[in-house]
Amino acid sequence: MVDGLSFSAGKMAKMYVRAVPPTDLNKNTEWFTYPGVWTTYIFILFFSWLIALSVFGCTPGMAWTIVNLCHFVVTYHFFHWKKGTPFAEDQGIYNGLTWWEQIENGKQLTRNRKFLTIVPVVLYLIASHTTDYQHPMLFLNTLALFVLVVAKFPNMHKVRIFGINAEQ
Repeated sequence: MVDGLSFSAGKMAKMYVRAVPPTDLNKNTEWFTYPGVWTTYIFILFFSWLIALSVFGCTPGMAWTIVNLCHFVVTYHFFHWKKGTPFAEDQGIYNGLTWWEQIENGKQLTRNRKFLTIVPVVLYLIASHTTDYQHPMLFLNTLALFVLVVAKFPNMHKVRIFGINAEQ
């Protein structure tokens, strides 16, 4: 009995917050689980469009095509080509995996993976529509979309087509 109040072990246990470990302990991919990452990603794309529009002085459709193609190059390189992590703490367990294969421990069709699949589709639709589906922009936008979306298919997990980017 403390100051006229009695505490049981059960009541004390309820006073503390239970910490749930994060689902993704990989430092290379855990940042994408933080709140606000999706919004930041969209803002980066929009501001990239404004910069392309300002710097190149082109039409809005051409600026969207530039953003789409730059997005393709950057995300393909960092999400689907580059392997491993920049951190030594993982003891090299991710050396044979791309960022896309590492995200959420390889679990397929998660909210984050769906978001990252929808973004190139929406960019493609915006870029293609604003350029009035003109050649060669339509071809370039379609090629970028095809490569990014196929690379994100669950069936492509850890698959290296024709051995390209396979382990040496």
